[in-house]
Amino acid sequence: MNTLLSRGRRLLSGIPGFSAVLDRVSRMEKDTLLVLALTAGAFYVFAKIADEVLEGDTRGLDERILLALRVPGDLSTPVGPHWLQEPMRDLTAIGGTTVLTLMTLAVILFLFMVRKRHTALMVLVSVAGGAALSSALKWGFSRPRPELVPHGMEVFSQSFPSGHSMMSAVVYLTLGALLARTQAGWRVKSFLFGLAITLTLLVGISRLYLGVHWPTDVLGGWALGAGWASLCWLVMVYLQSRGEVEPEDPTTNADD
Repeated sequence: MNTLLSRGRRLLSGIPGFSAVLDRVSRMEKDTLLVLALTAGAFYVFAKIADEVLEGDTRGLDERILLALRVPGDLSTPVGPHWLQEPMRDLTAIGGTTVLTLMTLAVILFLFMVRKRHTALMVLVSVAGGAALSSALKWGFSRPRPELVPHGMEVFSQSFPSGHSMMSAVVYLTLGALLARTQAGWRVKSFLFGLAITLTLLVGISRLYLGVHWPTDVLGGWALGAGWASLCWLVMVYLQSRGEVEPEDPTTNADD
């Protein structure tokens, strides 16, 4: 296997500029390479979902999933106990504009207080850019909200991609990544990323349960939000390496 890899590298080294790219990649941290792969994969998944949505190929699957979340013969009633609807509304609120805006402003203010002004600006650009992208895509796709089942709450914008799903991914994954870069231990890093992912998933699931989005709206929102957050993280790491953004805090405790 090593012999094949060596031969492949020698063969590709004949491509103009390939050696320089390969040397740059080999100097990257493993987590940076992982995030780079995640970014590309997330944008690819979103593109595939968007293409299927435009062609109308997801309609059957979307309808089956939404109907599976309703009591047979009574589409106005979601499955599960009656009290579950209120927690679902609470969960969907943590992905709403008001909560995410307040949380983002609080983090930006904190970063200014600890003299990380450039990092605060990166957070602002990441979240504001994600919100602008979400709104532009909603307007561009103009997919109607599901009318198959009654909505569990009021909605006013287009359906694809799910803004709650996308923006919860953008905000929670971005903040999780910022916090994780202040920790050396992999257990704490895993907890922070796990918490961010869990919150993002719960928001998207709540949108389906309340019947205000098609399943592919939520999947598209998750994919695009994860890709955008990962891309912004890569940009921040690059700017940190150039000294244009404050470096991560030094850590003295690690459980690796």
